[in-house]
Amino acid sequence: MSPESRKPASKADTSKPIAPDDRARLDPVFMQVVLDVQAQVQQTQPTQSGNLAAMFHKETVGDALQGLAMLIAGWNGNRIDGAGLGRTVKALRALDLPELAGRMEKLRQIDEG
Repeated sequence: MSPESRKPASKADTSKPIAPDDRARLDPVFMQVVLDVQAQVQQTQPTQSGNLAAMFHKETVGDALQGLAMLIAGWNGNRIDGAGLGRTVKALRALDLPELAGRMEKLRQIDEG
């Protein structure tokens, strides 16, 4: 048994492969969702005033944007990146954007519809 096979499953293991033909066909839809979410995240404001709230808000926005970047990188590699999707959804919920989080979760099934 190799050391790789003894590692516990990680969030990255939840990535889903996408067939190259599906990726090419669905690329405009995927990118529209990702870019729309990115724009909406960047327009959010802290829900409370103060430096601490601003710091946490900035960090959460950064997490969402990093998750989106991971999703794009995975998409370019013909997969839905599970870690990037999880990071994005978690950040969107923290930013009180549950509708966007739900929309992002649906990306996992983008090739099933």
